[in-house]
Amino acid sequence: MTERVAIGGLQVAKPLHDLVQNTLLPGTGLEAAGWWTALEAIVTDLAPRNRELLAKRDALQAQIDAWHIARRGQPHDHAAYVAFLREIGYLLPEGPDFQVSTDNVDPEIASVAGPQLVVPVNNARYALNAANARWGSLYDALYGTDVLPEDGGAEKGKGYNPARGDKVIAYAAGFLDQAVPLASGKHAEVAEYLRDGATLVAQLADGTKTALADPSAFVGYVETDGALKTFLLRHHGLHVEVQLDRKHPVGAQSRAGVKDVVLESALTTIQDCEDSVAAVDGEDKALVYSNWFGLITGSLTAEFDKGGKSVERALNEDRAYTAPDGSTLTLPGRALLLVRNVGHLMTNPAVLFGAGAAEIPEGILDALVTATISYRDLKGLNRLKNSRRGSMYIVKPKMHGPEEVAFAVELFGRVEDALGLARNSLKIGIMDEERRTTVNLKECIRAARERVIFINTGFLDRTGDEIHTSMEMGPVIRKGDIKNAAWIKAYEDWNVDIGLACGLRGRAQIGKGMWAMPDEMKAMVATKQMHPLAGANTAWVTSPTAATL
Repeated sequence: MTERVAIGGLQVAKPLHDLVQNTLLPGTGLEAAGWWTALEAIVTDLAPRNRELLAKRDALQAQIDAWHIARRGQPHDHAAYVAFLREIGYLLPEGPDFQVSTDNVDPEIASVAGPQLVVPVNNARYALNAANARWGSLYDALYGTDVLPEDGGAEKGKGYNPARGDKVIAYAAGFLDQAVPLASGKHAEVAEYLRDGATLVAQLADGTKTALADPSAFVGYVETDGALKTFLLRHHGLHVEVQLDRKHPVGAQSRAGVKDVVLESALTTIQDCEDSVAAVDGEDKALVYSNWFGLITGSLTAEFDKGGKSVERALNEDRAYTAPDGSTLTLPGRALLLVRNVGHLMTNPAVLFGAGAAEIPEGILDALVTATISYRDLKGLNRLKNSRRGSMYIVKPKMHGPEEVAFAVELFGRVEDALGLARNSLKIGIMDEERRTTVNLKECIRAARERVIFINTGFLDRTGDEIHTSMEMGPVIRKGDIKNAAWIKAYEDWNVDIGLACGLRGRAQIGKGMWAMPDEMKAMVATKQMHPLAGANTAWVTSPTAATL
């Protein structure tokens, strides 16, 4: 039997109540009684509307089912079907063109393209790994995966294999040639990297000296006793850290003494309260929220066994360099964190409400609690910063059409009022994974035009909803065939086209779905470029290693 605390018309599971009272609110200036009153008011006003939206889903689906059943055995009449969808309000009129006006968006979302991780927030170790995946060793990623073949004696093995190390060093040098080339010669030909004032100089094996083809790509360095130990390069807003140490076993093997090449990798990470998490009661939700609190405040740690030794993991610090002009350059040590709240469908017994002791919508609870936690970041109360632009980023999944997006926007406004935050502090990511959202995507974006920072596509959820919506239409082709079907390709293109037409460039991410084969990194490296080529500026990957690659 769950122990509960009665507060007004709410019955709150004690683990959640104690977390809010004893951990989340102290130090914020937010008053506990007012916080619980705000939650009750939001539930009172919005829970009925939440139920109405879900009932509309069911009513529309029943009409679609009946339409197909009535025509079973007949050839599909596409024009009649589209007219029917318009008639029942499933397919909505498209309004005039517009541009989103979202502001105060961090560059990791607005202007720099890069990978995005998604991780269950209730697993502290995974959550920390993903948050720390902002920077990753290219050497390690190449050495430990199938990107490089194991032929010619270059097996991974249990210990360090110099033959494989040679392949890693050569590959990394080739990457530098592509991203930050020299004015003459190749990075593999460099015998020594030097700093000459504000210029990075590469001395080649033949004794000649050269600089970067674009000298402005050199943006920082670290020196010890006058010797260059690290130099920092930048390409398309992403940073490359080259570490030098001839005494290191790998550095000694490199002609230029390059110990490692560390890449800025997962710019953003979605800490997930939804798909990858099973949080079914107050105790589970308290764990989810506690870990999000630890990530935002910088207090989360995880202890685990590695090779027979106990290891404690915490959030990485920011990275500091000297800029070419002698000033200090500080870069974030962690991915910019988004949080995925639960959608509109689920309820949770963590909080019961009213005379009937009904479970409240879990999405309402998520919005208020996760925003309360991020309040500390928005108000500058933590040592480490997440958003440097004063925004919180909430990804909202499984919304069906513009009305449901508008409902989420209304909810975010109520949360901002409850916490005393400026309007549009809470940004929204719209997951384009339900058919009614896809076919009305422009109007969905319009409903959140002051908050939207993200739209993305996803094969599995979108395909699942297509099958569910069209269940009475007839048999469905197999998964492999769906990937090559005209409609799924149109869906991917439509998402990008609509996003660009609505002005997301420079304000929001247009994302593509997960690479779901973590052991097949060679194939990912060979094919993942299809996502930026398709117009996306972020795409999901399964691991920090995948983010680096």
